[in-house]
Amino acid sequence: MEQIYNPYMPLTEYVPDGEPHVFGDRVYVYGSHDRAGGTAYCVEDYVVWSAPVDNLRDWRCEGVSYRKDQDPANPDGRYELYAPDCALGPDGRYYLYYALNGLNTIGVAVSTSPAGPFSYYGNVSLPESASAFMMPEDGEDGDEPNSPDAWIRKMEKTMRLFDPGVYVEGKRVFLYFGFTRSFAVELGEDMLTGIGEVVELIPSKSAAKGTPYEGHAFFEASSMRKFGDSYYFIYSSEKSHELCYAVGPDPMGPFSYGGTLVSNGDIGINGRIKPVMQFGNTHGSVIRIGDAYYVFYHRQTHGREFSRQACAERIEMAPDGSFVQAEITSCGLNGTGLIASGSYPAAIACHIADRTMPETINYHNGSMDGMVHVTERQNTVFIEGIKNRTKIGFKYFRFLDADLLAVELRGSFFGTLTVSFDETGSDRIGECELQVDNGEWEMDLIPITVRPGQHPLYLYFRGQGSLDFKSLAFFST
Repeated sequence: MEQIYNPYMPLTEYVPDGEPHVFGDRVYVYGSHDRAGGTAYCVEDYVVWSAPVDNLRDWRCEGVSYRKDQDPANPDGRYELYAPDCALGPDGRYYLYYALNGLNTIGVAVSTSPAGPFSYYGNVSLPESASAFMMPEDGEDGDEPNSPDAWIRKMEKTMRLFDPGVYVEGKRVFLYFGFTRSFAVELGEDMLTGIGEVVELIPSKSAAKGTPYEGHAFFEASSMRKFGDSYYFIYSSEKSHELCYAVGPDPMGPFSYGGTLVSNGDIGINGRIKPVMQFGNTHGSVIRIGDAYYVFYHRQTHGREFSRQACAERIEMAPDGSFVQAEITSCGLNGTGLIASGSYPAAIACHIADRTMPETINYHNGSMDGMVHVTERQNTVFIEGIKNRTKIGFKYFRFLDADLLAVELRGSFFGTLTVSFDETGSDRIGECELQVDNGEWEMDLIPITVRPGQHPLYLYFRGQGSLDFKSLAFFST
């Protein structure tokens, strides 16, 4: 049986900031492009991935869609291509909107195919009304000069042409963008020229105090969708690890705060306040296919912010049009739990944590370098840095008659491994002693006693030393 798991692209692919769109009979995802073990965001050229709308388990790479050196302002490729978006224009061509790191502009490329390749078309020109938001960067804030609040206030002082999102309705085209502050403008028929007024959509962190947006103010990652008669403005909040949304009657608002769609640390699910794995910024959107809704986002790997991978989950819309926050899982677009038979990469775990997991994001790496995390070396992807009281969780597997679990490990570790159907470890289905002292991968076998049905699977490591974890496999003897 064909299956898929998170990340839904190959484990050696790093495409964050995914904007999903249905064109014809396929879903296309447009994102930026990181590198394994990278030291900066978005260092690779754009690629496009797609899947049939009737089979979200079957993704393929359409190839390089746009190179960073195609922009005339970037002939040497020194500036990275940040998060893009794509729309089908009224003229039947596909328009790709993007920002180059270091340049406060929004570029546009065009193609006759949603998969590209795209050719440079021009830069967005904003109307005169944008000048009202172009204020000096420096000023008296009353904050400590190097504090996070001072940095945010400084960013809020200037309009940033960043993270463009584009929405087309009939012959009307709307562009969304911003960093710490969110803006929208209508574009003319040429898909380049701003017309009318530039509007600030939802509050920034400083302006959100005392409003429903407080704690979930706009930070970046603008995206617009329409479901039913309502418009959903989707964005990454000031918390950075969560996608939130606001709802309004028109593409230009006004908008009311809706809630959280997903957190790549699962914060907010069942009152959770501590992340379940390495977390960091996220960017994505929601798409409807048939009667189902899916939220696309990304996760962090390598113990840093610069190697992000594409994930997606089914998300439920309530009868009143609100969304219920999606839980992050290993099975993602599979539609149901993964079959507990055969082998799976350990890196599809959706819960990778220990007692030292930080509760805040450190963008300068810092403590993230020391946390247990997914990494890649020599084209092998695995979980690195397992130590005493590390918890590895997978959601979900469908169990029938498996009675043996094999785990592929390496390192030096002496202790126990407990297998459970629940996060607390109280619903134990197996346990074994671990005595691993091997620089090469070895298989350790654990007898398990399972109940048929769909369950999460948690592995608890207790002892001394450090381990890497490559794969797990289920067998029936």
